[in-house]
Amino acid sequence: MREIILISFLGPDQPNQFTRLMQVLSVHSLQILDVGHAVIHNQLTLGIVVASDNETATALAMKEILILAHDIGLTVRFKPISNAEYDQWVSEGGRTRYIVTALAPELTAAHLQAVTKIVSSQGFNIETVTRLSGRLELDTESPFPRRACVQFGLSGQMLDAQAMRAACLSLSGELNIDVAVQEDNAYRRNRRLVCFDMDSTLIEQEVIDELALEAGVGAKVAEITERAMLGELDFQQSFRARVALLKGLDASVLPKIAERLTVTEGAERLISTLKALGYKTAILSGGFQYFAEYLQAKLGIDEVHANILDVENGVVTGEVKGAIVDGARKAELLRQLAEKMGISLEQAMAVGDGANDLPMLSIAGLGVAFRAKPLVRQNANQAISSVGLDGVLYLLGMHDKDLNRA
Repeated sequence: MREIILISFLGPDQPNQFTRLMQVLSVHSLQILDVGHAVIHNQLTLGIVVASDNETATALAMKEILILAHDIGLTVRFKPISNAEYDQWVSEGGRTRYIVTALAPELTAAHLQAVTKIVSSQGFNIETVTRLSGRLELDTESPFPRRACVQFGLSGQMLDAQAMRAACLSLSGELNIDVAVQEDNAYRRNRRLVCFDMDSTLIEQEVIDELALEAGVGAKVAEITERAMLGELDFQQSFRARVALLKGLDASVLPKIAERLTVTEGAERLISTLKALGYKTAILSGGFQYFAEYLQAKLGIDEVHANILDVENGVVTGEVKGAIVDGARKAELLRQLAEKMGISLEQAMAVGDGANDLPMLSIAGLGVAFRAKPLVRQNANQAISSVGLDGVLYLLGMHDKDLNRA
């Protein structure tokens, strides 16, 4: 008769424990059906599911496991698993898996309780919990802003995706925490292209507002900009109206504006890490090509697409050369870049903050609204507001230890 047994170990972690346990199972030819291993603060938790048709071999193996566990300081438990229980476990292996990422400057028990309450309400079971952020040094001032990230691996069937998204957004507003929910598939682990909006995403300013200040029309342009970002105005019409107000501006101010632009917290770390890991990066901006190219040189972006501000005889004409890069154009450019790279859109990631970013956020495999307006947060796949731009790396499943090495 075939026996299936779950063997659970708990105790201090030591070198060669796993090897010695496997040696016992190997000697008695027990089949390994599943294994899980975790170490937290040098405390080991290990589970092994074994099977055998030979009752004598199983009994001898269990006896030796008990002796060995005592010798190496581990507590051990044996739990028989019925064929029906095992068959159900196998059948659940075909279900869609999900990853939930919880991200904040600091994660408290209240944060994690709130996140797992949402997870449970959707019928999920938590199978794994992994800390992605680095180990916290309590008595040392870090040069980097504080942040904490925990990733949950879930099994089960989502009951209501829209309700879960709404609950996560609500929690974000209440507790200053970002909660991202992704399907755990091969595409999630193989993104290859990351496209960014520029203004209020890679940089903190809206460049057209900076130009308007130099032209003495700051208040007029800022009002139109805000309404456009909120989705209250058509982007193309509002953009042309704002650019028209810049007519007569001396183009010699462009380098001065470029030099005072503030790169968003975490952007340099994010781009340098992506480059080190072989990702392609692009700026798809409704701003201006001059400033996008300045940022490209500064950060090492691979490709840029933005609007060309028309200048004649050193003076801004109030016009734009060529087609305007609006939301539809951003989505089209994202498709073209993915096609040129020979990858699926599922392998692309887009990051932006405004309403005109929604088209590209919606077609990318991972669309992230970064410190975005309410309309954009509600309609994007994911949203990050509690930490810097490099928090995006956690949504790619990266660990701080790997990032520091990269």
